[in-house]
Amino acid sequence: MMKWIVITSPDFLSGEALFIDRLFRHGLDVLHLRKPGATEAECRLLLSEIPSRWHSRIVVHEHFSLVTEFSLLGIHLNRRCPDVPMGFHGHVSCSCHSLDEVVAAKSHCNYVFLSPIFDSISKQGYSASFTDDDLQQAHAAGIINHKVVALGGITSSHIPQLKDWGFGGAAFLGDVWNRLHDDRIDQYLDTLRSIL
Repeated sequence: MMKWIVITSPDFLSGEALFIDRLFRHGLDVLHLRKPGATEAECRLLLSEIPSRWHSRIVVHEHFSLVTEFSLLGIHLNRRCPDVPMGFHGHVSCSCHSLDEVVAAKSHCNYVFLSPIFDSISKQGYSASFTDDDLQQAHAAGIINHKVVALGGITSSHIPQLKDWGFGGAAFLGDVWNRLHDDRIDQYLDTLRSIL
């Protein structure tokens, strides 16, 4: 079974904490709290609105001190926050945009994101960076394995292809958040969980 990850919308949304609770109740493995430019207080408020039983499955992309405060799963490194804080020994993931970066990061991360795999849904003009051959060869070489999570334009229809390429997980952003007010969201989430 692939790891199911959802990354928050970069903006704060009405009803966001309730929707996050719904995602977890449908079997979400990990939520990545990514709010570029948000203050620590704003992120703290959102975390306080999410039921505490899910906190141990949340990773933050900034304001790493919130991990201890809320007993969160861990931290995610990226270009804005590239370094593990001194003395931190918990869960670490990171963003990679090339296969070389994946090779370099896998040894010291619990998992890594590789993106963009498909044309982005949430970022205009952010196109796929890898061909089918690139990804097949990377899988055959052991670069793509259970520690590599696909990100970028991921929809439920891509899951069979991601499994074929050997990804250990799929990270959703636009495809999930665009359904925030969809009446059929529960059916969609159940289907997604069943195919991962």
